Amino acid sequence: MRRVLLWLCAAAPLAAQGPTEGVGTAARIGSVFDGYYFGSSYAFDHVVEWTVPVSLSHRLGPSLNVDLSSAYAHASAMTTSGTIEIAGPTDTDVRLSWAPVSGRLIVSVAGTLPTGKKAVDTSSVPLLSALATEVLNFTTTSFGTGGGVTGGFATAFAVGERWAAGVGGSYRWHARYTPVAGSGALEPGGEGRLRLGAEGPVGGRGRGYFRGAAVYATSGADTLSAGSRSASGPRFLIYSALSLPAGKSSLSLYVYDRYRLRPHGYDSTVVQVPRGNVLVLGARLERPVSPALSLAPNAEFRHELAGPATGRLALLGWVVRPGVDVRYRATAALTVLVQGQAAFGRLADGGGSSVSLVGPRAVVLLEWTR
Repeated sequence: MRRVLLWLCAAAPLAAQGPTEGVGTAARIGSVFDGYYFGSSYAFDHVVEWTVPVSLSHRLGPSLNVDLSSAYAHASAMTTSGTIEIAGPTDTDVRLSWAPVSGRLIVSVAGTLPTGKKAVDTSSVPLLSALATEVLNFTTTSFGTGGGVTGGFATAFAVGERWAAGVGGSYRWHARYTPVAGSGALEPGGEGRLRLGAEGPVGGRGRGYFRGAAVYATSGADTLSAGSRSASGPRFLIYSALSLPAGKSSLSLYVYDRYRLRPHGYDSTVVQVPRGNVLVLGARLERPVSPALSLAPNAEFRHELAGPATGRLALLGWVVRPGVDVRYRATAALTVLVQGQAAFGRLADGGGSSVSLVGPRAVVLLEWTR
C-alpha cells in the first residue's frame, strides 16, 4: 500500500510510469488521434492532432529506476483564413527515482531536455492556444520549451492497521527560451508543489478501495526580455478515486477538481492569469473476458470556468466523452491497448455565446515488458 501511495504523491510524475513490481524494463510506443469539429460560428472549423508517444522505464537496481518519455506530434487547424499546422518532436523527460527506504521514501530528480521546438512562428500561436484549452484535453499541448529540472521527494506511513498517508513536495526550475520567433526571450518563474495523500479499504469487509490526494502549487512570475511580466495565482487540486467490486467486474469512480486563484502581491503592471476552475468526473467498468482480454467501458465529464480577479467565473466549455478500452495480452511480454472515445459538448466563442463540438479520440498502444 505504501509503495502505491508514494507514487500517488511522487514529486515529479512523467507520462512514463516506472516498471511494475517484478518488471525490470518496460517500453511503450503508440499512436493517439485527437480531433474536434466546431459549430459554424467558431474561429476554428476543426482542430486535429496526431501524437506518437514513446517511453522507456528501466530498473537499475532494487531501489533505483530511470524513466524516459518523449513524443512526435502533428497538429493542424482549419480557420476562415486557411490552415495552420505545427509538427515535430516534443521535449524529452528523463527521471531518476531512488528509494533509499523501500516502501517509505522516494527521492526523484527529473530533467526536461529541450528536444522540441524552442520557438514557433507567430501564425502558430492560435493553434497552440486551442491545444492548451484544458476542457479539450489534447494529448500534446506543447511542442517544446527551454527545458528544466525538477527535484522532489515523497514519503508514506501507516495510519492504523489498513490505511496509509503520504506527503510529497517538489520544486521545478525552467530554463529561459524564446517561445515565439522574433519575440523576446521568456524566463518562466519556478514552481513549487506540496502533495498530501491517503488510501485504504472502505465498505463492508473492505471490498472497496479509496485513494485521494490534495495538491497546492505556486509559481513565480514569468518575465519577458522586454521587461513585461505575467503571473498565475496559487492552484489547489483535489483528486479522489473509489474502486468497487461489481460482480466479475471492477467499477472505478474518480473526481478531479482544480481551482486557480488570482495572483497576490503584484501591481497593475503585471499581467495576471485569470482565475479558473477545471472539474472532471469519470467512471470506468473493467471486466475480464478471458485471461488475456479485458474490456472497460468508460465515460468522463469535463467542465471549465474562468474569470477576472473579482466577480463570477464564466463558462469556457464542457465535454462529455464516453468510450471503451480493450486490453489484450498477446504474449507474456507484449500487451496491446486500444481505446476509442467520442466527445460531445459546447465551447464559449468569446462573444457571449457558445458553439457545439464533436470529436473522436483513438489510441493504440503497445507495451513490452521483461
